[in-house]
Amino acid sequence: MGAPFDIGYVFSFLPKLLDTLGVTLMIVAGSLLTGIVAGFLVALPRMYKIPVLRTLSGIYLSFFRGTPILIQLFLFYYGLPEILKLVGLDLTRAPVMFFVILTYGLHTGAYAAEMIRASVEAVDRGQVEAAYAAGMTPYQAFSRIILPQALGIAVPVFSNLVIALLKDTSLAFTLGVMEMTGKAQTLGTLTQHFIETYIALAFIYLIISFTLEKLLLAAERRLTRHENREDKRESTFRLKKRGSYRTVIADINTGKGGGA
Repeated sequence: MGAPFDIGYVFSFLPKLLDTLGVTLMIVAGSLLTGIVAGFLVALPRMYKIPVLRTLSGIYLSFFRGTPILIQLFLFYYGLPEILKLVGLDLTRAPVMFFVILTYGLHTGAYAAEMIRASVEAVDRGQVEAAYAAGMTPYQAFSRIILPQALGIAVPVFSNLVIALLKDTSLAFTLGVMEMTGKAQTLGTLTQHFIETYIALAFIYLIISFTLEKLLLAAERRLTRHENREDKRESTFRLKKRGSYRTVIADINTGKGGGA
């Protein structure tokens, strides 16, 4: 049993946990960068149906989406150096942060690949064909037509991905990384105030998740502002159309039963 609950420890633990916030955010940023690159490389064979690479992409997705992130951390940290020794590469002295970011990055890449593929395929192909007919190159069509719309479609999924990654970083302490959860474990062990420690930790995660959600929501609204303008124009058109329809009905009702 731990020590009796004391709310004062919650406030005293907050600054101590915030000291390791930079480590957590570094894992998130490095993993996102690695994951987006890996996801793009994995999504291409699936979008263009390249036979052998498409099969390899499917195996990659099945492994990283079908196994727990904790097992992946152990496999990469303990197993990857042993495998690479067979080809003459020695990673036994590589920092643990390297394996953490690599594992989280590849794990994130599996979800990012499906996000990229689905977002690109959601764009109307007729617009792309129209761009080609107008004389655009494939690069121009992608950068001017596909990419802006795909980004707007992908942001909600990307938001969930970022927040899920933030929470998954709490497992990095199992490899000895002193991020926020690892710091919370240490503080709880030293003071025996485990409940207060985890309340403070939960509060920090909640604030960061809420902030990221609002920032990404603002980005989504900015990327989809052209759609919002179109929706407003369509709404205005419907109101005008409805108003003119009501005017016609009023005229008919007025004339009905007249003396003419």
